[in-house]
Amino acid sequence: MSMLSNLELIRRVPLFSMLTAQQAELVSNAVTKQRFKRGELIVEQGKKSDSLYIILTGRVRVVTSDKRGREVILATLQPGDYIGEMSLIDNEAHSASVRTEVQTDVLMLGRAEFARCLPENSSMAYAVMKGLVQRLRHADRKIESLALMDVYGRVARALLEFAVPDRDGVPCIRDKISRQDIAKMVGASREMVSRVMKDLEDRGFIETRDDGSMLIKEPMNALG
Repeated sequence: MSMLSNLELIRRVPLFSMLTAQQAELVSNAVTKQRFKRGELIVEQGKKSDSLYIILTGRVRVVTSDKRGREVILATLQPGDYIGEMSLIDNEAHSASVRTEVQTDVLMLGRAEFARCLPENSSMAYAVMKGLVQRLRHADRKIESLALMDVYGRVARALLEFAVPDRDGVPCIRDKISRQDIAKMVGASREMVSRVMKDLEDRGFIETRDDGSMLIKEPMNALG
């Protein structure tokens, strides 16, 4: 884990970037660092926790499951994202589980400190509110795609959400995504996703490079 002080780490987190020097000092004294191994649960669906978790390094997935153990991947979160704010605000159990995809370091801020920060800093309260709105918009897009798009459109949208421009400005997915994970994102079988991915590659919409990364060709926007 980084040898940076808590205050230095706080200053690098967008959620805390607008804190005054005094507020940042108070928060830095209240947070603790924790490391999660790959595959560990940070929060569990149906249970409560008393902390806000801010991702410093690593990557996590947000999943929900039914009584039969079937999973749907709702989102993937990266450094700078945070987890658990909804449960802290309404004191209800978590609506989804968050599991690490790789070794992940987080900062943990307790309920009391979180509650004190919000009224004392309108910028932080606004940042939390903005994050909640972004998650609602993401949920709306997911509902829309499940209701109105065929599997091709849902797969295309999922791939486009993961893509970032490479050095040439071409949308690229650097981290390999399994067919099973895509299936959990789009509500389809792994076999169906495999057929769709093969067809997209055959038609030139996507291209898998030797290093495992995937290029997304611009015409695929029409599918998404």
